[in-house]
Amino acid sequence: MAHPATSPAQTTPAPWDDFKPTALLVLADGTVIEGQGIGTTGSAVAEVCFNTAMTGYEEILTDPSYAGQIVTFTFPHIGNVGTNEEDVETIDLDNDAGVRGAVIKTDITEPSNYRATRHFDAWLKSRGIVGIAGVDTRALTGLIREKGLANAVIAHSPDGKFDVEALKREAAGWNGLVGADLAKDVTANKTFEWDESTWVWDEGYGKLKDPQFHVVAIDYGLKRNILRLLADQGCKLTVLPATATGEDILALKPDGVFLSNGPGDPAATGSYSVDAIKAVIEADIPLFGICLGHQMLALALGGKTTKMHQGHHGANHPVQDKTTGKVEITSMNHGFAVDGESLPEGIEETHISLFDGSNCGLAVKGKPIFSVQFHPEASPGPKDSHYLFTRFTNLMRERKGIEQVAE
Repeated sequence: MAHPATSPAQTTPAPWDDFKPTALLVLADGTVIEGQGIGTTGSAVAEVCFNTAMTGYEEILTDPSYAGQIVTFTFPHIGNVGTNEEDVETIDLDNDAGVRGAVIKTDITEPSNYRATRHFDAWLKSRGIVGIAGVDTRALTGLIREKGLANAVIAHSPDGKFDVEALKREAAGWNGLVGADLAKDVTANKTFEWDESTWVWDEGYGKLKDPQFHVVAIDYGLKRNILRLLADQGCKLTVLPATATGEDILALKPDGVFLSNGPGDPAATGSYSVDAIKAVIEADIPLFGICLGHQMLALALGGKTTKMHQGHHGANHPVQDKTTGKVEITSMNHGFAVDGESLPEGIEETHISLFDGSNCGLAVKGKPIFSVQFHPEASPGPKDSHYLFTRFTNLMRERKGIEQVAE
């Protein structure tokens, strides 16, 4: 944390003279950022990214796709509306294998929302998340934008005692996310059924009624709201762990298969999942992927993925659907991307980022298979991308001879 320099003639101590940091963010290049500790005590090594969203900090910090990362929030007021049990995105409510740290600018205020059940700091402690407040998060964002995603250690010690040199060595020595298979850390590791639908004002979450389709969802780090929106579309869901084989999937005789979001290097997770995806492709079953699921579908089809310089993390990313010309505001969270130029013949690039032109969607010509890089369930538009769930179920309607629904 940088403090203004005092004038040599100044005799009255400035308020920052007594500043004692109780948290540090130590980057692999040796940069040390000071602040006040929040959340759990201890330390964690991870990749530092930034997220530009102004809302949804609880959903962000419980998104399994952030496993192995420290999230820097560019919006200054984080924690101001508290937390509640309804907005957690992890399938296992107690799973703490996701995000490793949080970096915020201003002190946490008391909750100011009627839905709040817990103070943000207490919530961070309960989930084992190390945090640091009082950081110039926009300056840190500028650093990441210039130098790329950084490996770092975040540490919180109430007594303010740190072995800074040891933290520098730990940050510099961490291998990073390239080659890291993190889906195995966040997957539910069991098969289960899902029938919860989306939240309704003053009613809470609903239940699926009169299912029309049976969808098998592969859990590489699933978010609850994806399953809820599929349930809204009349999908009875069977969720399988990330290690499910093609035989496991096809044995359930699904009407459709969904490949979920998740963390880590898609090539690493693809070492065991690509064969299962290929089996679904060969079976000609309607297939829909989101985020990591999109990347691994691309790998199964013969494409390649690459590590991004700074990644895409936020709720304001404009994407164009090339099949309709429509531009939608999307939520994104990914540090790897599909190389659009690597997609083989017969694979159509359906969506592109209007920030940098990177690939954000694909479809297989003549087959009921498509995927997108962004998160249509996160509702930043707020419903700009919900049509994708209808697009998926329409593929199943076509197979069943049922009248299709307008997107």
